[in-house]
Amino acid sequence: MTDFEIRRATAEDIPAIVALLADDPLGARRESPDDPAPYRAAFARLDQDPNQHLVVAVRGGRTVGTLQLTVVPGLSRRGATRSIIEAVRIHADERGNGLGTQLIEWAVEESRRQGCALVQLTTDVTRLDAHRFYERLGFEASHIGFKLPLGG
Repeated sequence: MTDFEIRRATAEDIPAIVALLADDPLGARRESPDDPAPYRAAFARLDQDPNQHLVVAVRGGRTVGTLQLTVVPGLSRRGATRSIIEAVRIHADERGNGLGTQLIEWAVEESRRQGCALVQLTTDVTRLDAHRFYERLGFEASHIGFKLPLGG
């Protein structure tokens, strides 16, 4: 299915993106769609950073998917630039029809275009379907991730 457009997100997309982020068991606990202020502030920071690529997939005027691609220059791996895929969400009505695959393929191709040598992502340990999805796309579960909440 390719009857959708992937484009850079705009401020007008914030409510739809937040709704996608909140529409799962983990996101429902983390997100606050009724308070748009922190999302607007975060969007303003993202929109000013050329290494941040917040995109939406739109079909028929409706936002059906999103992800954030971050390009990270580095010294390791002989000065390689890498990209990080974050906050991948597909609308519940659209899951299972190939949109997620095409969105990730877009991110991988954009990473190549940006000169990245490596694409990485994390997913919650409880998201077993997501693990299978990423492995099917060629990603390897090669590392263990750690988080330290800083409050606030």
